[in-house]
Amino acid sequence: MEATPIDDKYLPIGSVVLLHEGKKRVMIYGRKQKQVSNDAEWDYIACLYPEGNLNEEYMYLFNHDQIAQVFFLGYSDDEEQAFQETLRKIDQEKQID
Repeated sequence: MEATPIDDKYLPIGSVVLLHEGKKRVMIYGRKQKQVSNDAEWDYIACLYPEGNLNEEYMYLFNHDQIAQVFFLGYSDDEEQAFQETLRKIDQEKQID
């Protein structure tokens, strides 16, 4: 299966990726996630692919730079593009602070 290049930060929901040193693909189902236990912020939350969300033991928090390959790019429309722009603005504001 041919991989998609990783261009944009914040891939669309439904994207299927393999993480560096990962053995199993995961599917992104959330972005800009806060880890409850330590308040750390992550770019993505994902579940195993193709199994889906089994329970919190199988939820994976990771950042964009941890993605080795993109196997499927999730659905993107005008609403997704607007949300992508909002996420970029939030990141820019954090860099200024």
